[in-house]
Amino acid sequence: MTAPQTARVNGIDLSYEVAGNGPLVVMVMGTGSPGRVWKANQQPALVRAGYRVVTFDNRGISPSSECAQGFTLDDMVADTAALIEHVGGGPAVVIGTSLGGRITQELALARPDVVRAAVMIATYGRNTALQEAISAGERALYDNKITLPAEYQAAITAHLNLSRHTLDDDRSARDWLDVIGFSSQAITPGVRAQLELHNREADRRTAYRGISRPSLVIGFADDRTLPAHLAREVAEAIPGARYEEIERAGHFGYLERPDEVNRLLIDFLGSLPS
Repeated sequence: MTAPQTARVNGIDLSYEVAGNGPLVVMVMGTGSPGRVWKANQQPALVRAGYRVVTFDNRGISPSSECAQGFTLDDMVADTAALIEHVGGGPAVVIGTSLGGRITQELALARPDVVRAAVMIATYGRNTALQEAISAGERALYDNKITLPAEYQAAITAHLNLSRHTLDDDRSARDWLDVIGFSSQAITPGVRAQLELHNREADRRTAYRGISRPSLVIGFADDRTLPAHLAREVAEAIPGARYEEIERAGHFGYLERPDEVNRLLIDFLGSLPS
């Protein structure tokens, strides 16, 4: 594994890390989260399976450029494409979750030359009224300089992102509340700029019929943040896409059920033509 590096691409700085050797895999995180989240489970499993894995902090997440003045989803798509070209060895298998899934879909559509295959986890192709309301509330908290009590913030985060099966077990729930409380990320100006992307997002399902790269979509049965039917819709829109749904998992299913997620990833990557 290399130490964190900085690439000057697409007019900004992106902080990234490379681990392993083999075919290139680039992993894209969701709103407000750093790339190191992948290192808990998916990155080590992919490295052991013989892949060269790149994780990075999206624009908006320090030490990458925060770009607090604002940016677009297209900017983030262009960042990912430029990073693939920067590290070399592409085209890459691109794996994204949540907002990272949306970026991956758009990248496969706009820049198929840099995408070998695409994996979208807990993703979506359209907004819902509930999503819009939650996102508007998150922006309002920041804009009005409101900080929720840490214990309540952890509880709300757990409720929105973990399966009821996890939270129904008190010992498991306490452990997760501790982890969330310890690792919670402050909403910075850069994260606020990411949150703005969720304001009146377009329905892109029709456009995704133009995606030509092999695609795997993974939904989580107990996802409250982006319900599984939204991921299924993306799979239905992409010609030939494979859809898998993991039970007893919420929006953080790649952390709750890492073995199942890793198995699907490695199986899909192993099925790709050389």
